Formats: sequence, structure tokens, C-alpha cells
Amino acid sequence: MTDVTPLLLLWGTLVGVDLVSVSQIMIARPVVAGTVAGLILGDPMAGGTVGVILELFALDMLPVGASRYPDYGLGAVAAAATAAGAPGVLGTGVAVLVGLVIAALGGSAMQWVRRANGADVSRSLPALAAGQRRALAALQVRGILRDAGRAFVLTALGLVLAALAARWPLVGLRGAVMLTVVAVGAALGIAAAGAMRLAGRGFDLRWFVLGLLAGAGWVALP
Repeated sequence: MTDVTPLLLLWGTLVGVDLVSVSQIMIARPVVAGTVAGLILGDPMAGGTVGVILELFALDMLPVGASRYPDYGLGAVAAAATAAGAPGVLGTGVAVLVGLVIAALGGSAMQWVRRANGADVSRSLPALAAGQRRALAALQVRGILRDAGRAFVLTALGLVLAALAARWPLVGLRGAVMLTVVAVGAALGIAAAGAMRLAGRGFDLRWFVLGLLAGAGWVALP
């Protein structure tokens, strides 16, 4: 991983700021963040797998306003780094666990960024009230840099956790399989609960149930 660490740090930083600060071109979606991280690591399948699982966790999340939410994009980068190179899906459960830890820390760190930005705005009020464009531009740049710093530090922490998990496995073979099953089951349960809540009642719910049954039938066919 050492050779590609700078690329992963750069990618994680871009993913972090894409969530709310800059561009918002959806590279912060876990399936995108994880797959690209996997490509950088030479294991796109592992990155895509953990990215899809974390995407299911993130489907019920709407990053708007002052709402609090985990940063699943940064979590997907860390998860991809953890899962890359692991045989089959044995590393998937541990990788998702690492990803969820980083995602939660990313959400908490976002609150620090918001508070720091609010304090910065308060300090800049006289210049802003005077209509100084440079003050406004500087305020925006500082906010972006704070978020980029948050993303960089958390990406680095995720890579450290990935390296530790590779060097000192948290669980044995049986535990790895069980952890993967739990991770996938939890993701599917959260996604299904969110989908049912969005479907509501009546006509939309009937179509949701029909689609669910059709999908289950297609999977069950030989």
C-alpha cells in the first residue's frame, strides 16, 4: 500500500470535500469512493464490494442543512484499503467495520468544521458588512481548507487502521465469515427500512412490495 498511499490520501481528501464543501459531483458516494480506491490499490472488486455495502447504509442519509450524518465516503476509502488483497470476502466484514468507524468519526469532525466556520464568520462580520469581496473569498477558502484537513486526517487514520487490521487480524476465519454476514445483513436491513419508509402507504408501497417479490423471485430462479 505504501506506493499508492499519496494517491489514496489525495483521493480521500477529494471525497471528503465533495460531500458538502466543493463540487458535489457524487464522488463522495460510497460505491464510487470505494471502487476508485480499490482501483488505486489494484483490487477494484474488493473496493466495489465494500462500497456497495456502505452505500446501503448511506441510502437513508440526506446531507442537507445542519443535519448530522456519518461520512460514508471517507469510510468507503478506508474500507477499500482494508479489504484490498484479502482472499474472497473474508476481509469484507472487518473492512466494513473499519469503514463505519471512520464514517462516524468523519461525521463528528464535520461538526467541528461547522463550529470553526461559524466562529470565522463571526470574526469576519465587520469586513463582510463593509462589502469586502476579499473577506468573503478568504472566508470560503478557509472553510474549504478546514474540510480538506478533516478529510486528509481521517483518510490517513483509515489507512493506519487498514494496515493494523492486515498485520494483526481482528478475528479468525470463522469470525471473519460471521462478521461479513452481519455487515451485509445490517446493510440490507437498513436499506429496506429506509425504502419502506420512503414508500409510505398505499399505491407506492404496493409497487415496492411487488418489486421486492419480483427481485426475490429472479434471484431464486435456477
